[in-house]
Amino acid sequence: MRPLLTARGFAVPGEPHVRLHTLADVFAYARAKGVELRLDGTEVKVRRPKANKPGRRAFVSGKLRQNTNKATVISDEAGRTLWTGAIRPGRMHDQSAVRTEGIADLFEQFPDVKAKVDSGYRGLAKQFPDQVSAPPLKPKKNAPAQEWAAYEKERHRQSCERICVEHANAEHKQWRPLQRYLDRREYYDQTHLAIAGLVSDRSAER
Repeated sequence: MRPLLTARGFAVPGEPHVRLHTLADVFAYARAKGVELRLDGTEVKVRRPKANKPGRRAFVSGKLRQNTNKATVISDEAGRTLWTGAIRPGRMHDQSAVRTEGIADLFEQFPDVKAKVDSGYRGLAKQFPDQVSAPPLKPKKNAPAQEWAAYEKERHRQSCERICVEHANAEHKQWRPLQRYLDRREYYDQTHLAIAGLVSDRSAER
C-alpha cells in the first residue's frame, strides 16, 4: 500500500481531480490560483544507524541533537498541505534541502509566486526579496528601544502569517509513525509521503 499512497500526490481544495506531485506543480498551482505559499522544515526522530556505517553522522540534527530525518512542508494560507518532500538526513540545513529540489529555479520561472518562510530560509529571502518574506534580522544588543520595538512588532506579524504551516506540520505528527519512526529506514520516505498525502485529502475538504 505504501508505494500506491505515495504515488497519489497531494490534494488541493475544491478540485478533487487535481493532484500535486512535484514542487513545480505547487508553483504552477500557486500562480494559477493566486496562493501565497508557506514553507517550513519538520524533523522526525529515527533510529541511529549502525556503528561504523558511512554517513552515520549525517542524521544527527544540529537542532535536536538526535538522529532525525527532515522534510519540507508547503501549505497555503489556511494551513492545508500542498506538498511534502525534499526528505534529507537531519544534519542538512532546511534551505539546502529545498535548493536541491530546484526551488531557486522555480522562483525565477514563476516571478509572481510569493512565499513566507522562517529564518532558516533567509538566504532565499535575500536572493528573492520581492517573492520570499522571512523574519527581520535581530537588532544588536545595544540598539535603541524603538528599534527593538519595531523588530518585535514585525517579527510577531510575520509569525502570525506563517503559523499556518506549523499547524500543517502538527497534522502530520498526529500519526504515530511521524512522532518517532521505528520502522526500517529504507521505507521512511514512502511512509512520510503516504501520510502527508492522506493529510492533504482531509485538509483539502476544509
